[in-house]
Amino acid sequence: MSIRTIKRFFQFPLRALGYIMETSTVKNYNIFILGLAFMMVFTGFNTMSGIQAMIFKSATTEGSGGYVDGFKGDGFISSAVIYAVFSLASWLAPSMVAWKGPRVAMILAGLLYAQYIAQLLYPNTYLLYASAAIIGLGAPIIWTAQGNFLSINSDDDTISRNSGIVWAMLQSSIFIGNIFAYFMFTGEEFISTGVRTTVGVVLLSITGGGVLTMLLLRPTPWATDTQASNESPAAALRSSWKLFMTKDMLMLSVTFLYTGLQLSIWSGVYPTCVGFTNSFGENRKALATICMIFIAAGEVLGGAVFGFFGHLTARRGRDPIVILGFITSMISYFLMFLNIPFEAPLGETKPTDAAYITSNMYLAIFTAFILGFSDSCFNTQITSILGGAFKEQSSSAFAIFKFMQSMSAAVAFFYSPVLKLQWQLLLVVVLDILGTITFCKVEWAANKKKHFPQKMKLTTPVV
Repeated sequence: MSIRTIKRFFQFPLRALGYIMETSTVKNYNIFILGLAFMMVFTGFNTMSGIQAMIFKSATTEGSGGYVDGFKGDGFISSAVIYAVFSLASWLAPSMVAWKGPRVAMILAGLLYAQYIAQLLYPNTYLLYASAAIIGLGAPIIWTAQGNFLSINSDDDTISRNSGIVWAMLQSSIFIGNIFAYFMFTGEEFISTGVRTTVGVVLLSITGGGVLTMLLLRPTPWATDTQASNESPAAALRSSWKLFMTKDMLMLSVTFLYTGLQLSIWSGVYPTCVGFTNSFGENRKALATICMIFIAAGEVLGGAVFGFFGHLTARRGRDPIVILGFITSMISYFLMFLNIPFEAPLGETKPTDAAYITSNMYLAIFTAFILGFSDSCFNTQITSILGGAFKEQSSSAFAIFKFMQSMSAAVAFFYSPVLKLQWQLLLVVVLDILGTITFCKVEWAANKKKHFPQKMKLTTPVV
């Protein structure tokens, strides 16, 4: 017996103990770095999503100080292109994650986010829409990889907590970016070239830092025997379609569709409507960024609370939180209906374009807060149920989620600049009701399966 063999024999118990301890530590470390990286990447993208319609409107308005000759781009149409490509590319995302692994996939996709934010530096119509299509290819990859990496670093007891933590850190990106945008936009009725360029450089730098932060994610050797790691790209695609055709996933798809419409409201339509409402005065662009800040505050509060009380969610179910999200979202939509002129999504309103009540900036800010909180209710619990009930097929489950969400968001962004506010709110309210019902039914079925596993099967294919 060699000296090396003897050494390995005596070191084995220590290595095994160290590995057991390290696994828990690495999981917590990865969750933190994952949240930090996404917070930085989406500080750039989420901030740009909320302000790009106003910036590009200035770039197409002569005499605005930010006019770009020949530029005809539209922020809503750009978002529509992103989410249209996003929805189609979602079916390929599990294959990419299976091929490269979640860490590498997130880094590559993060670079595509950076190139889109660079369009703020000098707007060009063709480059804007081309870069929107490119980020649409990267978006499903980064989200599918994130969901897969989150589930790998969680278990049934920690998935709700970790989902809340990552969501809170992610949504704080809106808070950070829009505080910066607020100070840049204060006193600006239109966005000048200098302001636009400064905002673009800062947001691009932060997003680039987020991509570099992803390099700090640690490997997950305990996950080498999971289904996603062993699947070929072609098998991952077949697995995604098979999962999509199950009864529970089809029901959840209604909820996913709703989150896409809600995404279009909070990330683009509502702040833009505030920025275009003449009744809010010349500082209405700055008020729009304040609303985004309070949307972020609601998002972060929801994520933090649901993460802190994740152990209660594991015991009592996710449906009470989703029902809370339904109630708060309905309140926010009703307040929008009262406080914002119906013509606001179409462009700058006239003094004669009035809402049902006199538009009130404090009510607009409160509406933003509960809108963000309601969005966090839905998204944290969707992440939790996909990372828990569908853990063995997490890549496919998150890809389906992003496919349905981005498809509805794409449709919403296409009609946003031409459809008055009241009709947009009607559509989102109908899907809000249906999505809440379907989520609760799937959650109740999942709970029954836990208590009566011999009688229930969670993913029964649709015949």
